[in-house]
Amino acid sequence: MSDMMQNIDQRTQLAGRNLMELLLFRLNGRQRFGINVFKVREVLNTPKLVRVPKAHPAIRGITHIRGKTISVLDLSLATTGRPLDLSQPTSIIVTEYNRQVQAFLVAGVDRIINMSWKDVLPPPSGAYNATYLTAIAKVDGEMVQIVDVEKVLDEVNRAGGVDPLQREEELSANPRAENHHVLVADDSVVARNQIKRTLEKIGIGLTLVKDGEEALGTLKAWADDPESPLSRLLLVISDIEMPRMDGYTLTTEIRQDERLKGLHILLHSSMSGVFNKDLVARVGADDFLAKFSPVELAERVESMLGA
Repeated sequence: MSDMMQNIDQRTQLAGRNLMELLLFRLNGRQRFGINVFKVREVLNTPKLVRVPKAHPAIRGITHIRGKTISVLDLSLATTGRPLDLSQPTSIIVTEYNRQVQAFLVAGVDRIINMSWKDVLPPPSGAYNATYLTAIAKVDGEMVQIVDVEKVLDEVNRAGGVDPLQREEELSANPRAENHHVLVADDSVVARNQIKRTLEKIGIGLTLVKDGEEALGTLKAWADDPESPLSRLLLVISDIEMPRMDGYTLTTEIRQDERLKGLHILLHSSMSGVFNKDLVARVGADDFLAKFSPVELAERVESMLGA
């Protein structure tokens, strides 16, 4: 499995081409799931796990990897309520999300595939199993489910008394925000709600959309409407990995439109690895902020409001 993760930094060439690489894995059963390779540090056979008293039930234990103590979260238990059987061979996917390193326990890892974000679609509305999904994709004639890891981590953190918005009480309304607007594109309902709560504390107007394609369509429609918020648009805040159109491609499309190319774009992503800053510069965005700090996000927005 180590070969699978070799030269992961070379995959940055996908930026701006609306392409992604997806690591496929299984939980309980034949259904395959996916996670963006950019968020994966390595894949290992499950090491010995040490249970932590009073931890969330989905945290199956902690382990030491390369000098770091890492929590191992059973992704099956967290999303379906069915724990994986540790008496059977399993794997862990070591990831970096929201400025933290954690590992996800899975039944087995399949392979890495390369695909276009155009072929990755939002889950069907009202689907019984869509609660923890951000997208679906068809691979080898089967539907692969892309897990909303941010939602999983948010639920586990909150159950453990860790609120990612715990510092939002430091925020207050900014009188200069009243006549400005922000467009937010993010496929995770958790992330959209986090950003919404933060920006509402400042007092700035906002529009929320679910992916880059919807964001681009909204901006183009605004450009045709003199009564739209476009003249008051302070910036675009966009996630990076989204169905149909990713944040890199959205940035490229905005820069190629004469009516929109001057917009300020902040890429806001749980992919907090250092290499993403290089990707941001490559596609022409103005700034990058790792998820999620309400205070830091508010500071970035307020810095644009001026003195």
